[in-house]
Amino acid sequence: QLQLVESGGGLVQPGGSLRLSCAASGLSLDYYSIGWFRQAPGKEREGVSCISSSDGSTYYADSVKGRFTISRDNAKNTVYLQMNSLKPEDTAVYYCAADSTQYICVPNWDYWGQGTQVTVSS
Repeated sequence: QLQLVESGGGLVQPGGSLRLSCAASGLSLDYYSIGWFRQAPGKEREGVSCISSSDGSTYYADSVKGRFTISRDNAKNTVYLQMNSLKPEDTAVYYCAADSTQYICVPNWDYWGQGTQVTVSS
């Protein structure tokens, strides 16, 4: 079965950058849509960015458009989220997820990683 492991989180100052990675094992990501979701304390999990498995179409939440970029490297079985110009409100646990049958960037996908903490603070 598909397993996902996030990495790259940490503490960064406002305006800084981080790149999150989601490494897959067990199955190839070639046939899965991939999403990045986040959940801040006391808030619901929300879709941040998603990318389809077929045509590569992408979705970005309004709050991150122009700052975040999702990409996939099927040869490495890895998905990335490049986060630039980070703001304190980006602080959350970030999760990657995969789904073979849908491309709707809402947090009800089939496979999930354990999450990685991103903290944006001075």
